[in-house]
Amino acid sequence: MSTPQLYACLHYRDVDAVIPLLEALGFTERAIMRDPDDPRVVHHAQFRWREHGGIMFGTERDGGVGPKPGTACVNLVVPTDADVDRTLARALAAGARQISPVDEPPHGGRCVAVVDAEGNIFNIDSYQGE
Repeated sequence: MSTPQLYACLHYRDVDAVIPLLEALGFTERAIMRDPDDPRVVHHAQFRWREHGGIMFGTERDGGVGPKPGTACVNLVVPTDADVDRTLARALAAGARQISPVDEPPHGGRCVAVVDAEGNIFNIDSYQGE
């Protein structure tokens, strides 16, 4: 297994509310560091995306740097066109809202976009890129 070297970074107002959706999308938990005085506050979380990357995220804090909740867009490349539909179904069951129709763009693959409860967009895509 390779060591991931590229991560999207997100902030959330309520990290615990989004974790089931992240897992439904196919992310796996690697680490969660909570505040010992307030376990609702996540200083750092790291979830892996398959073998090649992932996301790092935490609770939005006053004076923090990085993206504001609801401003991220993450492209998730799944192995096949059928995986787009399966991942979409799991995401919707976990509370995501579909914001685009399933599409088969001219450059190939199949794609659809969903949004989490705080407004971050996850594009589910089977186009592997060049």
